[in-house]
Amino acid sequence: MLERANLAPDLSIARVLTGLWQVADQEKDGEMSDLGTAAAALEAYAQDGFDTFDMADHYGSAELIAGEVLRRAPRAKAFTKWCPEPGPMTAEVVRAGVQERLDRLGVSCIDLLQFHWWSFEHPAWLDALRELKSLQEQGLINALGVTNFDAAHLELALEEGIPLVSNQVSFSLIDRRAAGQLAELCKARGVKLLAYGTLCGGFLTDRWLGQKQPETIADWSRMKYMRFIETAGGWGGFQAILEAADEIAKKHGISISNVASRWVLEQPHVAGIIIGVRLGEAEHRADNARLFGFTLDADDHARLEGAFAQTQMIPGDCGDEYRQPPFLTASGDLSHHLDQIPSVLAVVPDNDGRMRAYSGSKWEPIAGYCRAVRDGNQIVVSGTTATHGHDHDVAPGHAGAQTTYILDKIAASLTALGANMKDVIRTRTYLVHEEDVETVSRAHGRVFAPHAPANTTLVVGKLIGDFRVEIEAEAIVKTPSEIRE
Repeated sequence: MLERANLAPDLSIARVLTGLWQVADQEKDGEMSDLGTAAAALEAYAQDGFDTFDMADHYGSAELIAGEVLRRAPRAKAFTKWCPEPGPMTAEVVRAGVQERLDRLGVSCIDLLQFHWWSFEHPAWLDALRELKSLQEQGLINALGVTNFDAAHLELALEEGIPLVSNQVSFSLIDRRAAGQLAELCKARGVKLLAYGTLCGGFLTDRWLGQKQPETIADWSRMKYMRFIETAGGWGGFQAILEAADEIAKKHGISISNVASRWVLEQPHVAGIIIGVRLGEAEHRADNARLFGFTLDADDHARLEGAFAQTQMIPGDCGDEYRQPPFLTASGDLSHHLDQIPSVLAVVPDNDGRMRAYSGSKWEPIAGYCRAVRDGNQIVVSGTTATHGHDHDVAPGHAGAQTTYILDKIAASLTALGANMKDVIRTRTYLVHEEDVETVSRAHGRVFAPHAPANTTLVVGKLIGDFRVEIEAEAIVKTPSEIRE
């Protein structure tokens, strides 16, 4: 019997969700799916208990297909994502984004609305989440989730009082990042993961056991997950994991894909896994139903751990693959997309060749200072606190979450002046409470450990306002010739 999970008090889901990401791939040549035919195929999934469908605003006609399924199978659940381009997130903008989801699904309330944000340097994601919370309170959204949030920003959102129930991230035998810091946070705060990429686009199946690495890949999904395999150490390490999974599969009389899926499902903070479907092509419902007829024992886990040792961890935290190198996406390098995101700071040059970045704080003109100034190759960033807009203090009482937001503000200041966090050579951190040293240090280390600057941390009697931490930074930008040398 298929297992179910309660994602929210009134939201029961199938633990194997049917993902519609590949609808976009199937429609990439511009020919839309026939809604009736596609909906009939998915209705069969719902009748077999696979009644929870996951999609997004940019998955081709997936929302339209799901809307037709909901009319045929009212007990089915449709989870969608809103992935806006960074910019002002006013009440009108957010309402329009949600209304489009409602209209395409043909519903009055979205079962789960999942929010994605491309760059945390643009702080309007907090505005968006607050507006989504308001729409939830108005009855347009049942439950709120996020997608591709790392642990630090998930914690920040929770400290802002956003009632998130889920975070959708990559999680598989190849990509095990979600078993780390994010797992600890989820277990502590009651947030569940919806795991995608569990089968790595079909690579974690019997089909690829003992096979040579493919020279060409036609579909977007495998393009993406081949990048994960290569980053995890290459085809040899991948085959070691397949061999371990095959031994376990033979022992239990199941498939490699069952082993790969079950390993993720057995993580206590995972509510469900998302397995994609290519409409009109191969179906795997019978195989997926076998996931709940066995469990992995201690020997199975030990065998997999031995295989994991022959691979490398995917760098960074969950979601980093969309925001920084190595970009592990279907389209590859996203730096051109990120470079086009508008800065929230105004840069003003002067007659002496300096450039100053202004954040729009009401105190800048009063006190006569700027957020950051660049003089030649040197950039100095003013003392920065976790304040958003003119009057909103972010994550009051939580120094670690405040530090996450502060470092995003510093990063945005550097980006506006042609630099990045790798250019930082010194930081100074001011704390009000000595007990915050560890949580602030961990947040600082998450950003700076790969290119550590000099740092001084001080405990002071009081900061202006009700802040627990303030940070200032200095950076030196190397020219291309200096980098080559």
